[in-house]
Amino acid sequence: MIAAGRVAAAPISWGVCEVPGWGHQLAACRVLAEMRDLGVAATEFGPDGFLPSDPAERSALLGSYGLRPVGGFVPLVLHDPGHDPLPDLAGALDAFGDAVTVVLAAATGLDGYDGRPVLDEEHWAALLTNLGRAATHAAARGHRAVLHPHVGTVVERREEVGRVLDGSDIGLCLDTGHLLIGGTDPLDLARSAADRIAHVHLKDVDAALARRVRTGEITYTGAVRDGIYRPLGQGDIDIAGIIGALEGAGYDGWYVLEQDMVLTTDPAPDAGPRDDVRACLAFLEAA
Repeated sequence: MIAAGRVAAAPISWGVCEVPGWGHQLAACRVLAEMRDLGVAATEFGPDGFLPSDPAERSALLGSYGLRPVGGFVPLVLHDPGHDPLPDLAGALDAFGDAVTVVLAAATGLDGYDGRPVLDEEHWAALLTNLGRAATHAAARGHRAVLHPHVGTVVERREEVGRVLDGSDIGLCLDTGHLLIGGTDPLDLARSAADRIAHVHLKDVDAALARRVRTGEITYTGAVRDGIYRPLGQGDIDIAGIIGALEGAGYDGWYVLEQDMVLTTDPAPDAGPRDDVRACLAFLEAA
């Protein structure tokens, strides 16, 4: 379906997350070794502190495990008219080295992803302006910024994704799981806005749990703990259809395997998150 050299991993599939109190955090040496042993070509960086902050040290560490750097996730407060997000972005980019993709999230300014404000027109104007400023700043430094619609950020719901598409030129990270949870059909978006898709996070999702998050019956964090993310092909998203639509439209970027996970304990050496990542890779190979 897609070349193995275009499939990357992400530390969040091993439960490594920027949210305080998310769960047990595995050491980088174990996560990177398991990525290597699974035959993955590349990885996103993970949260601050997971990898060295010096770009040369970071690239050397990844290279020692046979991994290429794809880029990383950078949550920024973009909607506050009184806050300039560019210094925060500049600081994050200092660690990127030659990794190209800057995956922005329109953060709320709060910890976690279980609550968010609804923006008024003034804040929407600031958000759209700052998206353009962030993309320009990243491009001037040799990087490409994309916006990641994400549960618990100010760009989560279908109408919010539409406002970003209509009101800015920034590319999107098509995260199949976060889009579905937020009420967007990721296959429909892949077909209708393929020219705006510049990066892809592949997840499969239990749609029943997604509906409970959307209605407020359970929190997003609770749903992750309950297994809302499933190995590719074991949930309710048409992953093959999405990849087919993107490839048919000429998409030639990365497909990052991201199965957000919460670990409560340190898994045994021969068990743990890598089994789900292995199942995702097997799905892609067989499709």
